Amino acid sequence: MHPVLEDLIALLQLERIEKNIFRGDSRDIGSAQVFGGQVLGQALSAAQHTIEDRVAHSLHAYFLRRGDMGSPIIYEVDRARDGGSFSTRRVVAIQHGRPIFNLAASFQSPEPGLQHQADMPDVAGPDGLKDIVELAADLPVELPEKMSRFITAKRPFEFRPVETLNFLDAKPQPPRKHVWIRAVDSLPDDRALHQNLLAYVSDYELLGTTMLPHGLPFGRGRVMMASLDHALWFHRDVAIDRWLLYAMDSPNASGARGFARGQLFTEDGQLVASTAQEGLMRVLDEARTDRSDPRLQA
Repeated sequence: MHPVLEDLIALLQLERIEKNIFRGDSRDIGSAQVFGGQVLGQALSAAQHTIEDRVAHSLHAYFLRRGDMGSPIIYEVDRARDGGSFSTRRVVAIQHGRPIFNLAASFQSPEPGLQHQADMPDVAGPDGLKDIVELAADLPVELPEKMSRFITAKRPFEFRPVETLNFLDAKPQPPRKHVWIRAVDSLPDDRALHQNLLAYVSDYELLGTTMLPHGLPFGRGRVMMASLDHALWFHRDVAIDRWLLYAMDSPNASGARGFARGQLFTEDGQLVASTAQEGLMRVLDEARTDRSDPRLQA
């Protein structure tokens, strides 16, 4: 298995400290703090360690504080309910004695039922599209250090955007985008593992959709962005080592917050998951450069 993907799987497995308490480490992916998708995936993994014979169908989470990449994260699981068909778990992620994240997840015993779904967008398939790293390498100019570090960092997933990306001179455009996503290597047939990895990767790209109508390029200017919450619904079994189309749009931005939602489709058009996220999108005074500015804290 590709070492970067293998490392991510190990990161999501967690260390059990007590019956309902787990510990996880962090990885630097080029972001300013612990990547939100990592905490999502680890919290879901912690909940799954307390579940038998039931499958996650939804999770709802809030990001409370920035995570410290230099310290482990403790996950405390509350076994809130085990009913006849559904189980609910509450998870709190803690660092330095304070909660940084909380999550509620619901699990269901598999059963048949009525089915319908939204249509898959009519966009180009992944074959022939370039990965985001290749697109950045093709640029005639060097990217700013922050942007380059984030884009070119070795990742456990491929990202192939459908729409043309403009890294340096963003212009206002409709608030929607489509990205093909796939793990960089084959994975074991483990439903919980694929769900954990999907939770991890679902935090990529989503909040950035809220910035598209405003022509503000990533990594430049005085724009503060931070995830505030995240929701994920698993509709069908997912194979994250096969291509998934992440179709995203942003129906609203107001009050220094942007709202985005997403749908994940297989190549043959099955809707396997949906997401929603609200995030801080605060435009700051260009004249202020003091990082102690309280407005830089979400």
